[in-house]
Amino acid sequence: MGRRVMAVLAAMLVGFVGVIAVMLYAKGADSRAVADQRPQTVYIAQELVPSGTTAADAVAKGLMAPTKIAAKGVPVGALATVDAVNGKLVALTDITAGEFVVASRFGKTPTGQKAIQVPDGQVAVSVMLPDPSRVGTFVTPGSRIVIFDSYPQNAPAQTRILLDDVLVIGVGQTSLTPVANANGQTQAEGKAQASAATALVTVALPPDAAARLVHGIQTGILYAALRGTDTKANLGQTISGSNLFTK
Repeated sequence: MGRRVMAVLAAMLVGFVGVIAVMLYAKGADSRAVADQRPQTVYIAQELVPSGTTAADAVAKGLMAPTKIAAKGVPVGALATVDAVNGKLVALTDITAGEFVVASRFGKTPTGQKAIQVPDGQVAVSVMLPDPSRVGTFVTPGSRIVIFDSYPQNAPAQTRILLDDVLVIGVGQTSLTPVANANGQTQAEGKAQASAATALVTVALPPDAAARLVHGIQTGILYAALRGTDTKANLGQTISGSNLFTK
């Protein structure tokens, strides 16, 4: 009799432990399911984010937006926040619409042909200048130049300073940002070759000054000079044949 009672009690104990184990497993499964469904914020590209665009600008312009999705659908490394630190980083390559934005897509220097940094609030304008008109090969990315404009169609022909302090951000295919090419050569190393091959000078200007430069490109003959420290230019001075030799 005693053995039978012990056997029954043992069976009941085993059954009880089994029930507890099943309940614990079910609770854990429910917790995992809830965790998988818990929404997390990630950024998704709404439109094309061009290479070189800062993360902050991409958000401000609506090119990418925060979206909540189930945790199990979040890709590894997905960009969850854009703050004062990573907001200054730029898209290393184009990010197409519909892509989950991964944090590693942003860095300090974009790659490829778009690796040129235009200062905030300015625009880039390129002007073709022959060697004598750009101080030979001495104008390089980072130089500051004065741009003169001659307009021979006037009577008499005149020359004036068009822009007195202009930042050069590119010469030929060499930009202010040193990016390695496919052969591992940096732009700085290839500067001499690029400068010799072309005289395309790219400058950064505020939009209103850029409009003046574009008009000068279309109507006049431009000449550039390297700008020294503390150079003071007389923007009102006009030189023509009548005062060329006047002090």
